[in-house]
Amino acid sequence: MNATDWIGWASSAILVLTLAQQVKKQWQSDSTEGVSRWLFAGQLVASIGFAIYSILLKNWVFVVTNVLLVGNAVLGGLIILRSRRRKQRASSAELDEKPVQGARTA
Repeated sequence: MNATDWIGWASSAILVLTLAQQVKKQWQSDSTEGVSRWLFAGQLVASIGFAIYSILLKNWVFVVTNVLLVGNAVLGGLIILRSRRRKQRASSAELDEKPVQGARTA
């Protein structure tokens, strides 16, 4: 492997680790505040396209990077869905527990 390859692999590792750290933070905080589901949808589509493009060019640094980014986008999207469903269930459970206004209790 030459110096150019090392630069590519090192840059790839930094990018993947940075994005993975963000997804880990979301998972741990169980918060989706300020995060659009379109972010991960766009990343998924773009990463699939770039992975195919990289395969056609036989550029293995970008093949690996983009395949890992596809996984990151899927995981991030699933975390958002999970978190939003939990919050939705929690808020509907709160509504079920509140007494109806004007209703008599025994």
